[in-house]
Amino acid sequence: MTFSELSFMPARGEMTFGERLLRRLNLDGPLLVAVLILALIGLAILYGASNQDASMVYRQAMRLALSFLVLLGVAQISPQFLRLWSPWLFALGLLLLLFTLHSGHIGRGAQRWLSLGIVRVQPSEIMKIAVPMMVAWFLHDRPLPPNWKLLLPLAAIVFVPVLLVAIEPDLGTALLILSAGAFGVFLAGLRWRVILLLVVILAVIAPLLWHFMHAYQRERVLVFLNPQRDPLGAGYHIIQSQIAIGSGGLFGKGWLHGSQSQLDFLPESSTDFIYAVLGEQFGLIGAIVLLALYAFIIGRALLISLRAQDTYSRLLGGALSMALFTYVFINSGMVSGILPVVGVPLPLISYGGSSLVTLMAGFGILMSIHSHRKLVAS
Repeated sequence: MTFSELSFMPARGEMTFGERLLRRLNLDGPLLVAVLILALIGLAILYGASNQDASMVYRQAMRLALSFLVLLGVAQISPQFLRLWSPWLFALGLLLLLFTLHSGHIGRGAQRWLSLGIVRVQPSEIMKIAVPMMVAWFLHDRPLPPNWKLLLPLAAIVFVPVLLVAIEPDLGTALLILSAGAFGVFLAGLRWRVILLLVVILAVIAPLLWHFMHAYQRERVLVFLNPQRDPLGAGYHIIQSQIAIGSGGLFGKGWLHGSQSQLDFLPESSTDFIYAVLGEQFGLIGAIVLLALYAFIIGRALLISLRAQDTYSRLLGGALSMALFTYVFINSGMVSGILPVVGVPLPLISYGGSSLVTLMAGFGILMSIHSHRKLVAS
């Protein structure tokens, strides 16, 4: 009997009440506990980043509660049902993106929201889930690794929504959608020579992409290369963020302490730059602990994907896992000055609602993949 066969055998003895409850609710215990711990840490950091604004923390807690309900609901949906509805969700997302570009709500110079009467939705958030679902659906019954004939429709699946979101403009979300779709293709066994060719093509068309970027986006890239280019304007965010992180030292200045965050020197301290608040208040040790928790969650998600029953579940779970890595990498990178500033929140830590719901839906899909494996094995 092989190790893989042993892993599918039910455990001996009686299950505890918690184990029975998790199985009944289609949840993975280690992943759920890690996500809950991260959410609680996020509320504590948000309280310190918002100058002890209890109302903001309360609103975020309500959004977390709603998001956990979304996670629980999605976890009950089987991967087979998700696969069946993948093209329809993708088509709906594209349609909503087109409607948004035509008649969406304009705010802060971007046209990202679509009013549906009672509520407003951000269709780009749907595509964070729909694009990797569509990539996995397209590849699940085809020979892998994908050949050139398959790469052309895959490129259309990924780049059409990415371009529509970038036009809004929302470069940060466009990058997240691109990474989710690209990781789905990569995990299908993309050959290295194909990857190298794509890198060369990207390098060739980079000047063209620069031409089509908005003026403020080009300025962000230039400021990334030299923050002192505009220290009181476009470079102010990153300069203050680096000061906050550096001043935290090894152990930080303590929770609810720190000049940059508490005296409002640090802009967007409760959203995009909340990682700088963590660095100032808890130091390098706190930052490493948070990254280690993210690493555990991503590793657990990848393990669930690796043990999935079918190609669709493996590709979708892997893409969602690596998309979370992209979230963390881009946010921590831009805050510390190794990447240009883009609007990407820190998962489960930054204040906000729309991206939180999408993130929890992704965790719900991973829970569904995990529970389906258990059901098939038993």
